[in-house]
Amino acid sequence: MLTTLKPVLAKAHKGNYAVGAFNTNNLEITLAIIEAAVETRSPVIIQTSEGAVDYAGMDYLKAMILTAAKSKVPVVFHLDHGKDLKVVKKAIDSGYTSVMYDGSALPEKENISNTRKVVAWARRKGVSVEAELGALAGIEDFVSVEEKDAHLTDPRKALAFVKATKCDALAIAIGTAHGAFKFKGETVLDFDRLKRIKELTKMPLVLHGASGIDAALVERTKTQCSILGDCARLENAHGVSDAAIAKAVKLGINKINVDSDLRIAFTAAVRETLLSDKKAFDPRKILGPAKTLMKEVVKHKMELFGSAGRA
Repeated sequence: MLTTLKPVLAKAHKGNYAVGAFNTNNLEITLAIIEAAVETRSPVIIQTSEGAVDYAGMDYLKAMILTAAKSKVPVVFHLDHGKDLKVVKKAIDSGYTSVMYDGSALPEKENISNTRKVVAWARRKGVSVEAELGALAGIEDFVSVEEKDAHLTDPRKALAFVKATKCDALAIAIGTAHGAFKFKGETVLDFDRLKRIKELTKMPLVLHGASGIDAALVERTKTQCSILGDCARLENAHGVSDAAIAKAVKLGINKINVDSDLRIAFTAAVRETLLSDKKAFDPRKILGPAKTLMKEVVKHKMELFGSAGRA
C-alpha cells in the first residue's frame, strides 16, 4: 500500500529499527525490492535518484513503483538526493509520496532556505520531506563530493536545522561515503556523533552511503575475468560492515539507503548468466537471475535493519 515517509519512519523511530531505501532504475530492480518486502513482511522505501529520472523518465518510474505499491506492505515512493529544485517540485506534483532535498553542499543558510521552501511545497500535497546536513564524500549518480569537501554533521547545528526547516527526517554524515569505495580498510563511523544527534533531535535519522559491498559478491563480478579482461572491476572496493550497520540502527538510524549493493549483485548475476549460457539472447533469461540475486540482497538488508516482520 502506498504511504508517505513520515508514518513509516515514526514507527521505526519508536520501535528502534530502520527501513531500507532501495534505489531503482528498471523493472528487474523494482521487482526484486517489492518481492523481498512482501516475502519478509517489511515496510519499504523505493527511491529514484535524479540520475534514474534522467535515465528512465519520471512517468515510467512512477508507473512501476505505483504498481509495486499495490502490495500489502507499506511502500514509500521517494525521490533520493534531489538537488535541483525544479526536479524536486516536479516529483512532489507528480505523485511521489516523499522527497529528499539535498542542499548539503550549499552554504548553511541557503540549505535552510531551500529546505523550508521544499517543506512548504510538500505540505500542500501531503508529501514527506527528508533533508541533509553534512556532506558525504564519494560519487554516485549525480552526487559527487570530493573527500576534502566532505564534513560531518554538527549535533547542535542539526538541532537548529530541524527546528528551522521542520523536515520529517534528517540525513546525517558520520563517516559513510557514496559509491563502492567507502573505506581503505575497516569501517570507521562516528557513533558518538550519531548518539548525540539522536539525543538532541529526537527524530528519525537517515544514513546514506551505507551499502556493504559484500566481498563474495564482488568476487562474483570477476568470474573468468582473466579471459574477459575485467579483473580490475571493483578493485579495492570496501563498504559498511553489517556490525557497523547494526550498531548505527541501535543508536538511532531509521532509514538506510542502499544502491551500490544492488548494482554489484546485478552485475555479478548477468556476467555469470552470459558466461554459463553462451547461446542466451533472451533478455528475460539474462536478467531473471539478476532479479533473483538482488532480491536475496534486499531480504538480507531487511533482516539486518530490523524491518522484517514490521509490515
